[in-house]
Amino acid sequence: MRIVSWKLLLQSSKVTNFTVTECFKTYGQITMQEGKRQKQIGGLIQVEMNTIFQRLGLNMIDGGMVSISSVKITPDLLEARTYLSFFQVKDPKAALKKIEERSWEIKKELASRVRHQLRNIPEIKYFQDDTLDHVFKMEELFKQIKSQQPTDEDKKKKNE
Repeated sequence: MRIVSWKLLLQSSKVTNFTVTECFKTYGQITMQEGKRQKQIGGLIQVEMNTIFQRLGLNMIDGGMVSISSVKITPDLLEARTYLSFFQVKDPKAALKKIEERSWEIKKELASRVRHQLRNIPEIKYFQDDTLDHVFKMEELFKQIKSQQPTDEDKKKKNE
């Protein structure tokens, strides 16, 4: 569905957990700031998923560490996008596949833990969080830039 005018959508919308000032128009769609209830559910699921991963032994895969960096909930509270960070894992895609294979077991455990807080257990989707890769890449770029800049001694020699 392509949204022509985001103002019309906001006027006709009955959603109350978003603030109008936090709406942005990107690529013909509306993206909104996460609501309070979404953040609460995301935090709850993140905490419970961390303990589930530890209990099931999913936090250590292929000699590396797997952690849940964040959980984002869709506005309809039906989908939880879980972002996993892989540290020193040889093949992150294979590790992600291992986790997805056990997703039914994870969801069953999660449902038993949060059944009193949530009516419906959201569908859990797993994504690789590559912000650590970007951080390491940026650090390397900064090191290269710093090594290419002339030092104070080089500047003095040039001036003499």
